[in-house]
Amino acid sequence: MDTNLTKTNYPALYTLITVFFFWGFIAAGNSIFIPFCKDYFSLDQFQSQLVDFAFYTAYYIGALLLFAFGNVNGKDIVGKWGYKKSIVYGLLFSALGAGAMIIAVEASVYVGMLVGLFIVALGFSLQQTAANPFAILLGNPKTGASRVNLGGGINSFGTTIGPIVVALALFGTTASVSDEQIKALELNKVVLLYIAVGLLFVAAAALFYFSKKVPSGIVSEPIEKANKALKTLIVMTILLGAMFTPIFQSYKSDEAIAIVKLEKQLNELKKNLKEAKTSEVNDIVLIENEIKTIKEPLEQERMLWLSGALLVILGGILFSYTSARKKAEGWGAMQYPQLVLGMLAIFTYVGVEVAIGSNLGELLKLEEFGSMQSSDIAPYISMYWGSLMIGRWAGAISVFNLTGTKKTIALIIVPLIAFAIILGVNIISGKDMKPLYYYVLCVFAQIMAFFLSKDKPARTLIIFGLFGVIAMLVGLFSTGIVAIYAFLAGGLACSIMWPSIFSLSIIGLGKYTSQGSAFLIMMILGGGIIPPIQGKLSDIIGIHQSYIVAVICFAYLTLFAVLVKGILKKQNIDVDVIETEASH
Repeated sequence: MDTNLTKTNYPALYTLITVFFFWGFIAAGNSIFIPFCKDYFSLDQFQSQLVDFAFYTAYYIGALLLFAFGNVNGKDIVGKWGYKKSIVYGLLFSALGAGAMIIAVEASVYVGMLVGLFIVALGFSLQQTAANPFAILLGNPKTGASRVNLGGGINSFGTTIGPIVVALALFGTTASVSDEQIKALELNKVVLLYIAVGLLFVAAAALFYFSKKVPSGIVSEPIEKANKALKTLIVMTILLGAMFTPIFQSYKSDEAIAIVKLEKQLNELKKNLKEAKTSEVNDIVLIENEIKTIKEPLEQERMLWLSGALLVILGGILFSYTSARKKAEGWGAMQYPQLVLGMLAIFTYVGVEVAIGSNLGELLKLEEFGSMQSSDIAPYISMYWGSLMIGRWAGAISVFNLTGTKKTIALIIVPLIAFAIILGVNIISGKDMKPLYYYVLCVFAQIMAFFLSKDKPARTLIIFGLFGVIAMLVGLFSTGIVAIYAFLAGGLACSIMWPSIFSLSIIGLGKYTSQGSAFLIMMILGGGIIPPIQGKLSDIIGIHQSYIVAVICFAYLTLFAVLVKGILKKQNIDVDVIETEASH
C-alpha cells in the first residue's frame, strides 16, 4: 500500500462519497423510468423490467470480469491499478454509458437505452469494487465502518431524490400526465438530464485524477486462485444467456406479431366505441378471446425459460458448494457454507429490493390502488427508496458508540428526521405528500424492530425478514392505502439487510475473505433476474398477485439467518459479536 493513514483524509473522503450518490440516484430513478418506458414504447411488464435486467446484470458481468482477470494474473486488478485510478476509470466508463443513453433517447430506441444503462452500471461495478475498501483506507481502520456508513447515507439520499428528478425530466411538470399522453411527450429533458449526469461523471473523474489529496490506494497483495469456481461461473453465465435468448426471440415470433396487431385492433375498437352496439361489443369479445388463446401458451413458455434462469443460479451455486466440500482445491471461498448461502441471500435481497420498487408504478395504476398515472407515482417511489435511507441512517447510529439514553433517543429521532427529509424534498418539488403522512406509523414499527434487534446481525436479519414477510402478506391481502403502505414498508425491511447478510457470509473465511466479498458482489445479479421474473408473472396472473415473489424472497432471507446462525455456531463463531456496516 502506498500510504499509511491514521487521521481521516476528509478532502479525499468527501470526493469519494460523490460516487455513492450516483449509484443511488440512477438505480432509484430507474423505478420511474420503467413505467414510463412501458407506456412510451408499448411494452409488457417483463419488457419494461429489462431496465433492471440491463442495469444489474452489468454489476455481475463487471465483477466477474474483475475476478477472472485477477484469477489469471494472481493479483487483484483493482488493487494493482489503485483505488483512485479504478474509480476514475469507472466514472469515465459510466460517462460513456450516459453518452450512449443520450444517443438512444434522441433516436427513441429502447434497446439502445438498455445498452446505455448497462454501460453506466458496468462503470458502477468498478467504482463499487474500489470505493468501499478505499473509504476504509482513508483513515484509521478502526473507524472505517463510519466512513462506509457515511457513503451509505449519501447513497440513500441519492435514491430519495433520484425518482423526483427523473420524474421532472420525463414529465416536465408536476401536473398529471395521462398514460395516453406519454406517447406524445418529447424526451429533450431526458437528454438534458443525461448530459448533466455525463458531465458530472467526467467532473468527478477529473476531481479524483487531479486531486493531490486523494491517495492512489495501490494494494499489491496476491489473491487466492479459484479456477474451478471461475469455470463454473462462466458456464452459469453462458447458460443464463441461453435461457434469456429464447425469451427475447419470442417477442419477434409470428404469435407475438399477431398479438400486437390484434391489440391495436382492440384499442381502436374501444376508442371508437361511443355506444354499446351489439356487433362492436361482440367484436371486442372475439378479439380478446383470440388474444388470450395465443398469449397464454406463449407467456407460459417465457415463464418456463425464466424459471430455468433461476435454476441456473441456484443449481450453479449449490453445485459449487457440494463439489468444494468433496475437494476444496480450486474452489476457494465456495467451500464455506455461510458464503454459499450468503450468495443466494444477496441475490435474493437485491432482487426483492429492486423488484418491489420497479413493479410499484404498475401496481399503483390499478383502480383499487388509486388509478394513478405514471407521472403521479414519483412521491411513492421516492418514499419506497427513502425508506431504505431511514433504515440505513438508523443502522449507522451504532458506529458512534452511543449508549443508554443517548442511543435510545437517537434510534427514535434519526429515522423521524430521515422521514421528514423525504417529505420535505418531495414537497419542495411540488408533490402532494398528504397521502403519505401516516406512513410514519410504519417508521415507528421499524424503530421497534431496531430495539428488538440489539445490533446483532443474525437477530436483525430474522426480525427484519419477518417484518418483510408480514408487510408483503398485508399488501397481498388488502388494497388501497393500507396495501400501499405495506408494500412501501418493504423498503424499511430491506434497509438494514445488506450489512447483516454480508457480515454473516464472510465471517470465518480467513484468507478467502476478499474473494468471498467478490462473489457476494457478483450476486447483485439478483436485481437483474428477480424483477423480470415478477414482471412476467405479472403478465400472467396480475401485478398485485405477482408480489408473492417478494413474500418468498423475504422468507428465504429469514431462513438464511436461522441456518447461518447454526452453521457459525458449529464453527465456534459467536454471531453476536460480528460488526456490521450499513452500506452497499
